[in-house]
Amino acid sequence: MVPRVFRLVDRRQDTPDTFTMMLEPEDGARLEFIPGQFTMLSAFGVGEVPISVSSASYGDGPLQHTIRDVGAVTHSLSNTSVGDMVGVRGPYGTGWEVAAGAGGDVVLVAGGIGLAPLRPAMLEVLRHRQRYGRVVLLYGSRSPEDRLFTDELKRWANLGVEVLVTVDYGTSAWNGRVGLVTSLIARAGFHPRSALALVCGPEIMMRFTAAALIERGVPEDKVRVSLERNMRCGVGLCGHCQYRELFVCLDGPVLPYARVAGLLGTREL
Repeated sequence: MVPRVFRLVDRRQDTPDTFTMMLEPEDGARLEFIPGQFTMLSAFGVGEVPISVSSASYGDGPLQHTIRDVGAVTHSLSNTSVGDMVGVRGPYGTGWEVAAGAGGDVVLVAGGIGLAPLRPAMLEVLRHRQRYGRVVLLYGSRSPEDRLFTDELKRWANLGVEVLVTVDYGTSAWNGRVGLVTSLIARAGFHPRSALALVCGPEIMMRFTAAALIERGVPEDKVRVSLERNMRCGVGLCGHCQYRELFVCLDGPVLPYARVAGLLGTREL
């Protein structure tokens, strides 16, 4: 329950309300994690909040978290400057287990900031590209200005990833697709029976996306979703993230869709 102290070494403003923090540990020991896990980030004197790691799980680069400014803690974190200290507990939870997709295609479907938890999975797949078939990224955001990692989307496309992007509403300068991310599933080129599908975004988006993927032919047990229910402690003590028989911080956040199909859509209290 005691956070480690990390120093903010750099920051990037990704969209008007979303930013990425680059953190280095004060004690010099790299934080080991697997793609899909989260940490509890502390704004000292304000509180802490669960945020998925958005950096690669390998290499010596800084620990990255991509955060939307939506509450007291995230707002405090958004006001930090290079050199400031933050607390980090974790990592916690389950990962995407992308290795399970070896030998078949991998489809990543992201809605909004859901691309951030999927970024480590994409980087892991590209690190071992020869193990996988086709790699597809389907990404939906509210508007063109809300898209994350735009430079990386181009780089991934240049590496052979099929990248399809859509927005809820466009602008006069937007020449891309407009519509729901589920509309991209029929357009994407992948073999559904051999595909591993990783889905992250708002719960309603994940529910309809999972249904569309299964209708396309992806086996239900090969569809994984990442839940974002209200986590407070990260270690299963407080009960805030209990989702019927599940504790999202322990059993999730990444779970097989087959395990939560009857729960997605249940109203969060």
